[in-house]
Amino acid sequence: MPKSVIQGLYKRLEAWLERRILEVFKPSGALDIAFERPKEGFGDLATPVAFQLARLLRMPPIEIAERLEAQAADLPEGFSALRAAPPGYLNAEFDPEFLKNALVEVLEHPELFGMFDDGSGKRAQVEFVSANPTGPLTVGHGRQAVLGSSIANLLEALGYEVTQEYYYNDAGRQMRVLGESIRARYLEILGEPASFPEDGYQGDYIREIARQIFEHFADGLKAEATHEPFQKYGERVIFEDIQRTLQRLGIRFDVYFSEHTLYEDGSIERVLERMSALGLLYEKDGALWFKAQEFGQPKDRVFRKASGEYTYRLPDIAYHVQKLGRGFDLIVDVLGADHHLSSQDVITAIKVLGQDVSRIRVVLHQFVTLVKGGERVKVSTRKATYVTLDELIDMVGKDACRFFFLLRKADTHLDFDIDLARKQGEENPVYYVQYAHARICSVFEVAKNRGVAMPNPSIEALQTLNEAELPLLKAVFWLEHTLREAARELEPHRVVYALMDIAGLFHSFYSHNRILESPEEIRNARLLLVQGLGVALRRGLSLLNVTAPEKM
Repeated sequence: MPKSVIQGLYKRLEAWLERRILEVFKPSGALDIAFERPKEGFGDLATPVAFQLARLLRMPPIEIAERLEAQAADLPEGFSALRAAPPGYLNAEFDPEFLKNALVEVLEHPELFGMFDDGSGKRAQVEFVSANPTGPLTVGHGRQAVLGSSIANLLEALGYEVTQEYYYNDAGRQMRVLGESIRARYLEILGEPASFPEDGYQGDYIREIARQIFEHFADGLKAEATHEPFQKYGERVIFEDIQRTLQRLGIRFDVYFSEHTLYEDGSIERVLERMSALGLLYEKDGALWFKAQEFGQPKDRVFRKASGEYTYRLPDIAYHVQKLGRGFDLIVDVLGADHHLSSQDVITAIKVLGQDVSRIRVVLHQFVTLVKGGERVKVSTRKATYVTLDELIDMVGKDACRFFFLLRKADTHLDFDIDLARKQGEENPVYYVQYAHARICSVFEVAKNRGVAMPNPSIEALQTLNEAELPLLKAVFWLEHTLREAARELEPHRVVYALMDIAGLFHSFYSHNRILESPEEIRNARLLLVQGLGVALRRGLSLLNVTAPEKM
């Protein structure tokens, strides 16, 4: 069987449209035939291809769509109708009998549901979190962690071989300030005079690390004049804590890439030499600048300060050159919105170095505001008076954390309602979806206890499905559509919405139908339909790394 029903339908309709367009219109130039879900009442699958043709043929889109509709006597397998709709869409309707056969295949091979071949034979790298090991992960890091890991899961479903990577900045000014902060707290424990850095890290975790150093070394580091041993110790402790927090969200990385290695292996110097040879750098006020404005950026950027210290854009450029050199077909950078300008500078520099930037896609996410009791939770990251990601997981649990972080599109600000996330009721969206799956499991548990045998999947067993039940059947395959589109667009929030739609359809169906009390033929068809909904819910939740509970 094909891995994806929806992908198979797309390919057949796409091939049919290409043939008919060539026969009827004979256009010059390639077409990109895309599909989307139309509004309710306008069929099951829509394509705006007539709008593309309108520009080439200088014809009204609706006229093009109507002429293609006139060719619909021999539609490909899986479709029962093709209709033009103003202002020029072509809307196709699925053949219910085809979908029933497809449901049988899904039930016979549930492990293949939502598996695609767009990325087959290709390699992708997703870099996310990449927080400096200077303190505990924040709620903002949590949103990025869930976003990045969900994108990685979706790309795997798309057929890519995926590497999840964490790039940690263990070099530069922030790490030095970390070491100086810990050293000052260590000297305070010893009763020695200490000068705390003006912009130092003030959280209690700094005092805890200093206390651990004292317990391990006593006053053995009292005479240490540099920050380096304190930095290394603190970095190790903090990074271990970061890894534990991420593991609580079900996240484990394949590669941890150290910024420091870019200095050690000469990557940064090679970038500078290459950019200098191309005339892309200049000196001003003792600093080294990149001519970013010449390539469309708002201002030139400092690469090396007058002090000799490199700014973070330079190692980021070297890192991306290194990533491209590893041969990934797709590189995804998941970054906070505050990296908008720096990411543009990095990609600009990589492009002028002659690298293929088409392989790089940047996903920027907006910030998160915690809401409790209807009020925003006040935070101050410099003073370390904020709710850590660990504390949020303690409050609401892993599943609610992951689900709520994906409730909005990445580039939209997210209000995370702690009280709602903790509720055990249907107004809580993650509970609503999980409860749908648990209810489905309960149907089969009750059936088993009553001695009702589960019917074997067959087209004959599904013949009693009526018009009112077809939306549930279509919902199974629309989740496949959503999974594929979410992966292609790097937008896992789409999966959340689709799961909530399926849950809503099932809860309504469950409330209005006594499944096990129906006549045997109707009961069997409904059991198979509900089983298919369970496959869809489990698959969608698994790609978000959210539990699909059997009981609640």
